[in-house]
Amino acid sequence: MLHAIAALFILQLIGEVLVQWLGLPVPGPLVGMLLLLAGLVAWGRVPEALRDTTSGLLQHLMLLFIPAVTGVMMHFGRVSQEWLPFLAAGVGGAAITLVVTAFTLRWMLRITKSSGR
Repeated sequence: MLHAIAALFILQLIGEVLVQWLGLPVPGPLVGMLLLLAGLVAWGRVPEALRDTTSGLLQHLMLLFIPAVTGVMMHFGRVSQEWLPFLAAGVGGAAITLVVTAFTLRWMLRITKSSGR
């Protein structure tokens, strides 16, 4: 478990370094997770320790949002003045997520039917 967490943190650090070094306009952890995805695709499987560790993190995902929600509440005055962009981003993001999820599910169902699974 410790090695899996260390790997996740190291990939996040590499992502941060690449973003700073290349001046990319994306979060470093996103680049780190893309590196993780590329590594897992190249390896062809997910190591059991990484699967167990990430499953544990996903079970407690809501706890990871507490700092962000607390930060928003500290700036509630500004949020209340600029509520429309927040609402548009929330509704738009939810709609995009719904559409992408639907297309992904449709694509995955088509793949599994064609492979006979």
